[in-house]
Amino acid sequence: MAHKCLVAVALTVGAVLSVSANGQRPESNGASSRASRSQRSNGSLVAAATMSAARAAHTATALSDGRVLVAGGFLEKGDATGAELYDSRTGRFSPLPPMIANRHSHTATRLQDGTVLIAGGYGEGTSTLATAEVFDPATSTFSATGALVTARAGHVAVLLQNGKVLITGGVAPGWDFLSSAELYDPATGRFTATGSMTTARESHVAVRLANGQVLVVGGHRGRRADITLHTSAEIYDPAAGAFTHVGDMRIRRHKHDAVLLADGRVLITGGSDERDERGVYDTSELFDPATRSFTAGPLMKLRRYKHAGSSLLLSNGVVLIAGGAPQAETFDPRTRSFSVVSGEVTMAGQFSAVAPMTSGGALVTGGYGHGSGPQSAAWLYRP
Repeated sequence: MAHKCLVAVALTVGAVLSVSANGQRPESNGASSRASRSQRSNGSLVAAATMSAARAAHTATALSDGRVLVAGGFLEKGDATGAELYDSRTGRFSPLPPMIANRHSHTATRLQDGTVLIAGGYGEGTSTLATAEVFDPATSTFSATGALVTARAGHVAVLLQNGKVLITGGVAPGWDFLSSAELYDPATGRFTATGSMTTARESHVAVRLANGQVLVVGGHRGRRADITLHTSAEIYDPAAGAFTHVGDMRIRRHKHDAVLLADGRVLITGGSDERDERGVYDTSELFDPATRSFTAGPLMKLRRYKHAGSSLLLSNGVVLIAGGAPQAETFDPRTRSFSVVSGEVTMAGQFSAVAPMTSGGALVTGGYGHGSGPQSAAWLYRP
């Protein structure tokens, strides 16, 4: 679902049991966390400084100078908020001048020149935004750029090899679920339409493959009793400006995540079925671009969802999955195994935002879930 009703849901998430797609007996998040502490761990999580505002459905973008831009998100009452910077040298967050528009459920993409494109999302009063802006790290200011062709929130953005940004899907005003896509050109500051996806998607994920094409997978269209979840995947070819269906996942997923592995395959983790917090997955699968097929992966240690953008490929080839559950875990492609990250830290987990650090670790910020609303807390992952 789109994020206008997320705050109400957040207050109950922690008390609900989730169901594994493999049919195993569900267990509570708390029980999963206790059991996971006995598993082999990889790295550690420690508490970091607190942000200046509580946030969920925000973005965290690593800048070329090692700082992290944390932008937008919603507060306890659902209102969108502004931005701040995390400086690893001081270990502190500092507020920034106002954004052009406070927003949540938007996208933030670091461009090739080091600036950051922030596009769409929900604004004040849950309005759906067509506005976009660019953050300049050199001046720590936001400036307006061209407007989206279609106002949208809950969409996905991917930086292409040619420097343009591909924007796909999401929700338009009036709960119109979008199959349309558009391109942002930093040279002109304008968005233009490109070929549409084969189906309307929100709560989907997209990954740029090693060949420069973009894999788009899963998600849903519709709401409540009329919701339809997707198993389908498609690939966008920048040269042709078109999407092509490439197959189906083993199970339907939305609110999941995906990350490109060092060997060119894509790891897809978690998500849920139509029951949302009552149907959270601990399953994973792998997409092989060479065969354009999906195969089952191992079970994660924790069930997790609402964690898109929380998975990072580390320099050693291991993947950190830092969102969607009270604890983070790693995936080692060499052993095909997940391991819980050590430490007694309990994170909010859902709709948090994660950014890589120059130290090789990661900064995990905000989110909600497990009985709490949006959090101002942040955590550091140390490999």
